[in-house]
Amino acid sequence: MTDITLLDGGMGQELVARSGDAPTPLWSTQVMIDHPGLVRQVHEDYFGAGASVATTNTYAIHRDRLVKAGIEDRFAALHTQALAEAAAARAAHGSGRIAGSIGPLVASYRPEAHPPYAEAVRKYAEVAAILAPAVDILLAETVASLAHASAILEGAGGQGRPVWLSVTVDDEDGSRLRSGEPLRDLEPVLRGGGAGAVLANCSAPEAMAAAMKVFGTFGLPYGAYANGFQQITKEFLKDSPTVDVLHARPEMTPALYADFAMRWVDMGATIIGGCCETTPAHIAEIAARLRATGHRIV
Repeated sequence: MTDITLLDGGMGQELVARSGDAPTPLWSTQVMIDHPGLVRQVHEDYFGAGASVATTNTYAIHRDRLVKAGIEDRFAALHTQALAEAAAARAAHGSGRIAGSIGPLVASYRPEAHPPYAEAVRKYAEVAAILAPAVDILLAETVASLAHASAILEGAGGQGRPVWLSVTVDDEDGSRLRSGEPLRDLEPVLRGGGAGAVLANCSAPEAMAAAMKVFGTFGLPYGAYANGFQQITKEFLKDSPTVDVLHARPEMTPALYADFAMRWVDMGATIIGGCCETTPAHIAEIAARLRATGHRIV
């Protein structure tokens, strides 16, 4: 029997789908503003599906994004709202941990757009300081380069919470970061930054096995949570994109996704879940498979 941490699945895409609203560059933040309580509902559904961790809806709450929308003054309040909705869901469920999500500055999947080191450290530290008192884990998500990894580990460190670093890898070569840098070069960054675990997220499920092979040499807990996108398009990599230019893979059913997830567990992963375009049904299928094979969800 292995103890497995089961993360939740996609939040942003799930919120957009449930709201029925047209996507905006603010993504899940806009839905949270327009539909109070919906974030809590999604958290509750993931807990009900078997997830042991709720990941806060704070991925896209960065000043650089709020400035464009003219709502930078709501920076702290939006974090507080997201934290409150996660806390309410956990209280209703009666158990579970909360992971404070810290997404990339400026844009996802675009390492060339990441701010200079000192600026990035300062901005990540500001977010981490807000999240840390209300969460069990700080989850640095969709980290696309070694420089990004170094900056967020320094910025999020020192808050009294473990920092789990989650990288996004090349969809066709999971042994490389989105930046093209070899994943193996992440090891000294993780050691120096005191990471508590290393994960891969928001990449194709097919790419994750190669990442697990590399992670298995690092001596840290590791795992994966993949997306269900057909591909990250050039349109999405433009300034201020909206998620409607990305398309879900219709074949990525809960059963097929769970096949991938169980393969990662067989490779030593102890932290698994889902990213964009995965749903409570995907998490429920993974939970059922874990229990059926004698693993314990913690």
